[in-house]
Amino acid sequence: MAQNVLPQPVQKLINELARLPGIGPKSAARLTFYLLRAGEDQALDLAQALQDLKQRTRFCSECFNITEDDPCVICQDNGRDPSLLCVVEEPLDVVAIERSRAFNGRYHVLHGAISPVEGVGPEDLRIAELVTRVEQGHFRELILATNPTLEGESTALYLQRRLAREGLRLTRLARGLPVGGDLEYTDEITLGRALEGRQEM
Repeated sequence: MAQNVLPQPVQKLINELARLPGIGPKSAARLTFYLLRAGEDQALDLAQALQDLKQRTRFCSECFNITEDDPCVICQDNGRDPSLLCVVEEPLDVVAIERSRAFNGRYHVLHGAISPVEGVGPEDLRIAELVTRVEQGHFRELILATNPTLEGESTALYLQRRLAREGLRLTRLARGLPVGGDLEYTDEITLGRALEGRQEM
């Protein structure tokens, strides 16, 4: 039986890093040995950042985005349109939409998408809170900005059935051709949706 020649703290860090998504054992070992060679301040800064991440961040009680303060800065912003609500799957989706500077409403983060294959149902997401928000709020439009995947589409259809009511406009993000793309390399579904969503010039 092969004996582990690595010191226990080194092996423990490799094991912990390998548990992260997208990081296999080899990448975990490379990162561990990089940190071992790096200055002590870099390793300690990383340790402090991880500790701060767990101790100082929480979910906003209104939109469920990640925040230090509750409610978050977006929910506190009185300059935003309170009648527009954009529903996204993950906090990173909020970051992406904010980067576009094209939306000035509020958000609701579901923290995932419905996926029967992975055992994720509506009760595992922040859907009940969304329904309560819509019932108690005065929204004129709800933008279902879930991902254009099978799970994202299923989630959007489920939300459409649950939230459809008089006076509330339910919309979905447009899909089409990326800027700088070539038609010949575009898949049929994307090209079909681009044709269906064509606009006047």
